[in-house]
Amino acid sequence: MSSQPERELKLGVDPDFRLPRPPGTPLSRRLLISTYYDTAAYDLAHARMTFRHRIERRKKTWQLKLPLGDDRQEVEAPGDQAGPPASLRRLLALHLGHRKLEPVVTLRVWRTSMLVHHGRVPVAEIALDTVSVIKNGCPIQQFRELEIEQRQGDETSLRSLERQMREAGATDHDGRPKFFRALSLQTPVPVPQPDPKAPVAEHLTWTLAQHVRWLLAHDPGTRLGTERESLHQMRVAARRLRAVLRTARPILLSEWAASLDQELDWLSELLGPARDLDVQIAYFLEESTGLQARDRKLLADFISHLRSQRDAVQQVVLRELTSTRYFDLIRRLQQAAHDPPVVESLLTVRQLARRAFKKLRKAIRGLRASPSDTALHTIRIKTKRARYAAEFARVSVGKPATRFIKATRAIQDRLGFHQDAIQAERYVRQFLKYSTSVRSGFVAGRMVERQHQRCHSVRKDMKPLFKTLLNLGKKAWG
Repeated sequence: MSSQPERELKLGVDPDFRLPRPPGTPLSRRLLISTYYDTAAYDLAHARMTFRHRIERRKKTWQLKLPLGDDRQEVEAPGDQAGPPASLRRLLALHLGHRKLEPVVTLRVWRTSMLVHHGRVPVAEIALDTVSVIKNGCPIQQFRELEIEQRQGDETSLRSLERQMREAGATDHDGRPKFFRALSLQTPVPVPQPDPKAPVAEHLTWTLAQHVRWLLAHDPGTRLGTERESLHQMRVAARRLRAVLRTARPILLSEWAASLDQELDWLSELLGPARDLDVQIAYFLEESTGLQARDRKLLADFISHLRSQRDAVQQVVLRELTSTRYFDLIRRLQQAAHDPPVVESLLTVRQLARRAFKKLRKAIRGLRASPSDTALHTIRIKTKRARYAAEFARVSVGKPATRFIKATRAIQDRLGFHQDAIQAERYVRQFLKYSTSVRSGFVAGRMVERQHQRCHSVRKDMKPLFKTLLNLGKKAWG
């Protein structure tokens, strides 16, 4: 299998729309024939996933598109076999269960496209698609749409191209994938947030549902293991769920909440080593670009060593994600997102969030003038919990909560930078042990010094950030 992240914008076009010239180099016109697969209830579609068999110039491939944060990841496997390959089905274990995948629609797409460069760098591909819906070998419906797919550009270049296409006559797109339009399916409408004055149980149910949905969306990408963002987002979802349960514990059955919190802690700990290695591999790759060639070779060998560790950790993650324990946890989370066991209480969401802030405030006020690394890491954890509790209460509290959340993010980012530096130093020392040449010692010394500088830069920034946070917290929670 191969995979790559996908970032694209869709625009609507009328029958007379033509691609403007420039901004890009025209590419050969292509014919794509895609048969989409899903369950009878469209379980994949409702989870923002698409599974298709594509034929282009006699080349056959199976393609699976998965959520990747707010973007998507495209996974591809050879397509000569008759049915969906087991390698891709295994990624969808949570979403398919024992349900059968079956063909739901075939689309024939004539694609006219151009590649846009900035200098020699390919920024994006702009594609004008004429789509025919095929039934019994005959077209029964036709529509057109425009896609701008990011290559090596950024958000700015993508938006610039969007403006140019709109000036040429493109309009808003309804956001539906092609096969949704072909089958006249509506995009699932997000459940609206409860009214600010709604009972706390409604806020809790809505929040749990959002985080469970996010966790499930990134399960397939975590199993695949090719994009570090998938595992990161899954771990974030698990931590947010823990924070919400902790915040809402006074209104939940205590044994139920404690048991579920314990299982979510297990999941977070399972994903933790993989996440740490992802962060450090990315950091050392970036560091290597500033080294001399001979030093870069030393670091490249160490990065290969870290990648071997990451591969081994991935096998542990995969084993546990196929365990009865994990599937039981998912079942419990889905039930919790539908009907959490709430006990009668007069507490409001604001009062619940205030408890998390008070714990953070107490920890900050208890810091020494020169706090230890452990103390700062504790503050980081409590800041996360206070932030997630504030997000739980934001709709009820309004702008004061939003400002407080912004301040927690600033502290969380800086202390995360500090913790990453501490972890990086540990890995540098591992690098020194792994490669014992004199030159390795010199490179390791330079990198350790950089970590000390990173930590120092964070520490000197923290006092004003803490002061701002406490002031905003007082306004939001009293």
